[in-house]
Amino acid sequence: MQTTTKTAKQIFEEVWANPARAKFGFGDKLAVVNVDPQKGYTRPDLFPKTAYITDPRQMDHISTMSTRARASGLPVVWTHVAYMENGADAGVWGTRTDTPDSLQNIKVGSERHAFDDRLDIDDTVDAVYTKRMPSAFFETPLQSFLTWHRVDTVVITGGSTSGCVRATAVDALSHGYRAIVPIECVADKHESYHFANLTDLQLKYADVVRTADVLDWIDAYTPA
Repeated sequence: MQTTTKTAKQIFEEVWANPARAKFGFGDKLAVVNVDPQKGYTRPDLFPKTAYITDPRQMDHISTMSTRARASGLPVVWTHVAYMENGADAGVWGTRTDTPDSLQNIKVGSERHAFDDRLDIDDTVDAVYTKRMPSAFFETPLQSFLTWHRVDTVVITGGSTSGCVRATAVDALSHGYRAIVPIECVADKHESYHFANLTDLQLKYADVVRTADVLDWIDAYTPA
């Protein structure tokens, strides 16, 4: 095992800047999958123990990307986490703690479950799922939705980078999709977790790109 005195951010920046690293690239059609941009994770002013901010314009970037994808006829997906009143559907994941801020105490229809108000969501055409485990693919209709739309590339936004974003990216690759993670659109509780997982995603499971790269691809997209 290698050791270093570099920070997780420094390691990521070195990996990200390596011009020799091959990319998966964009395919023929993408979907934007926004993972859990809900108030319980995006509003530290309301929920200081569970929410976090990495890029202060994250919600703006997500909303802009989703709006432009929708306008181009590309599918947009939103997930958020919530559980039944007794939290039983959180399974073993909900057994470590039991405080008002614990995962299994995010209730369906609560403010913690609600999407951030800054987001542009059109539930007449966007797919909106409540999920219960980290990956947006697990026990949701996401796979069949992407198959119907003949998508081959999944752009993943939201949080946390080390949790549900990473799990969704790994599952996307495992299902045969090209996974794209726009850096300004993902966030985590701590800089170390955020950049360590971006490094691992870039090395193994996804392309970490600028939001502008995704927007450029969307703007150039022409339906087949």
